[in-house]
Amino acid sequence: MTNVANSQGNASTLTILIVLALGTFILGLSEFSMMPMLPLISETFSSTPAQSGYAISAYAIGVVVGAPLFMITTANMRKRNALLMFVSMMFLFNGLSAFANSLEQLILFRFLSGLPHGAYFAAAILLAADIAPADKRASFMSKVFMGLTIATIVGVPMVTLVGQNFSWRYCLAGTAVLALVALVLIVKYVPNVKNTAPTSILDELSVLKNKLVWTILGIIIIGFGGVFCVYTFIADTILEVTHTPAYTISIAMIMFGIGCTLGNYLLGKAADHSPLKTTGAALIGAVVFAASYVSASHNIWLLYTVIFFIGFSVGLGTVIQSLLMDVSPQGHAMIGALVQCAFNTANAIGPWLGGMAIAGGALPSQTGYVSAALFLGGFLMWSLSAMQMKKQSCKLSKM
Repeated sequence: MTNVANSQGNASTLTILIVLALGTFILGLSEFSMMPMLPLISETFSSTPAQSGYAISAYAIGVVVGAPLFMITTANMRKRNALLMFVSMMFLFNGLSAFANSLEQLILFRFLSGLPHGAYFAAAILLAADIAPADKRASFMSKVFMGLTIATIVGVPMVTLVGQNFSWRYCLAGTAVLALVALVLIVKYVPNVKNTAPTSILDELSVLKNKLVWTILGIIIIGFGGVFCVYTFIADTILEVTHTPAYTISIAMIMFGIGCTLGNYLLGKAADHSPLKTTGAALIGAVVFAASYVSASHNIWLLYTVIFFIGFSVGLGTVIQSLLMDVSPQGHAMIGALVQCAFNTANAIGPWLGGMAIAGGALPSQTGYVSAALFLGGFLMWSLSAMQMKKQSCKLSKM
């Protein structure tokens, strides 16, 4: 392990990881809490659900624009300084969102709130990789990502209750306050060390020429579309197919969040030994559970179980990023940005295909078949990646 932790006084490695995870917790709140608050936003601005939904789309566009832009421009900046800049933006733009006077203002501020999302994730995960022992990199990265998964269990249900009983504005204002707390903790605990491996824009952009990087990203773009396809229509499935009370939707969301958290931890541990095998096995499991979602939807307890395991597959996020770092020795900042762009692309593809199926007459529960097909597509991209990696390994062994 590097001496990064020791350079910040008495701050332990665990403390640094917790502080970094607080930032991803805030990002989880900022992104996912808007979905259950859309009816409240529509009521405030007298807008239709479709119009209010632009606030979610604006955030995703902000992520796609901001991630590569900021990761390239801050690649040689000290990690702590970059993190402070991103958290300051989270504080400012979430705070402005809370005071939006019109839907147009909210959409603009949500776009701006999305700009630091991918860049913070990438910088924080790269810092975790820097302070990790060689055989613990994936699990260290997963600890940072765990902030977002915990947000899906605890944060989103809590802010949903606050929004329903007070105002959605309090939720965004609270997110801004948490960002201010994170700002103070980063100053106090995160080491302000120089980059040990300076990079250039050309080095970062060289990643785009690596075909293997694109096939591995394809696992996220296609495969993770399966996660978002199911997640988007859980409420409709429960109300229209399972026919259980509305409160069971919250329980299902919590089960999904618990699955995310455990999957993130356990898959990260497994990936310390073999990220490639871990990814392939998890994708096969995801295909099976997504397909079983359709029949499980008739029993709420079976549905909870299936949703838990679909959430478990989200833990592949940091595993795949670790895999990308293995196959590309340069351009890790760009890789972090591309991973976030890939996730948000999957977030668009999954609900879109699921919505098309429903518009064509499918039941909400039958989005499970669409999800299974997307996971299978992700597995095919994994197979292509595995074959390319095997060919590269054979070439190196002959040299």
